[in-house]
Amino acid sequence: MQRSRKLRLRALWFQVHKWIGLLLAVLIVPISLTGSALVWHDWLETLNPARAVSGEPVLPHSAYTAAAERVLGPGERVMSIRFAEGEGPVLISAARPPEPGASRPIRTNIWLDPAEGRLLDRAASNEGAVRVLHVLHGSLMVSGVGRQIVGWVGVFMFVSSLTGLWLWWPVTGSVRRGIRWRRQNATSANLHHQAGFWILIPLAMLSFTGAWISFPGFFGPLSGEAPRGGPDRAMARRAQPLERTTLGVNAAVAAAERHATGRLLSIVWPTDQAPEWKIGFAREGGAAEVQVNDASAKVTPPGPPRPETLARTMRRWHDGTGMARSGRW
Repeated sequence: MQRSRKLRLRALWFQVHKWIGLLLAVLIVPISLTGSALVWHDWLETLNPARAVSGEPVLPHSAYTAAAERVLGPGERVMSIRFAEGEGPVLISAARPPEPGASRPIRTNIWLDPAEGRLLDRAASNEGAVRVLHVLHGSLMVSGVGRQIVGWVGVFMFVSSLTGLWLWWPVTGSVRRGIRWRRQNATSANLHHQAGFWILIPLAMLSFTGAWISFPGFFGPLSGEAPRGGPDRAMARRAQPLERTTLGVNAAVAAAERHATGRLLSIVWPTDQAPEWKIGFAREGGAAEVQVNDASAKVTPPGPPRPETLARTMRRWHDGTGMARSGRW
């Protein structure tokens, strides 16, 4: 009787497992392929031959700003400079006020040669192959509800992982029987049993963390974290870099360097909502931010490293940030 009940339950889970795979395959395949590619997004960026560099950053920071301003359009202002972790171009982001009805400024990315300051490439922030991969992976290019669709795909893939483990587990005998190759007559079935078992843990982890990222409003309170977003976040997105600053970029960086914890990573301009320069330096486990008030030149040294939140851990596990090459694979 107990064996009969177990077989009926197994048949039920088989139907659930099968139909999840069949019905969601058209969504699972593009999400999986784009996610795999985005793990190596830094490497993908270097494939663009137009962004090949001739050396390391050696110019004053104002030289990069001036080079960018020569190619900016009317109303565009420099908002940040970011330096590549290894060999790569200097990335300057600029913004102009949002169009009527838009929720955020229109941004432009400019890539400069770090050794010579010459223009390598220019594109809107929503253009480029890597950006397309991000949008396809995060929302399937469906406006409004795309993020929720991807989140539910993650939920169903997590269920598929659990049902797959149930179906892999031998009905009789020890677990060792489950890892035998010839469990069924068809080679495809045996291959599915074996491959499914060995990718079960990473697949379940990626599915669960993907759902967590897609539904922060649901998972955040469960972990005791305040939900992100709201009016403050919306206002920050509309922030505009100041048209004229009291401190120049060179002076702001020089003031911040007294508290440098490593090499320079980024320079963010003061805005109409936050009148401080934000200078980022490398630090073990992340980055340290030094703030320099544009009007008074008062320097705020970086605080101690913040403990990693559960939401950050989920995102890091999902996209492979900080992992060794084996973890990324």
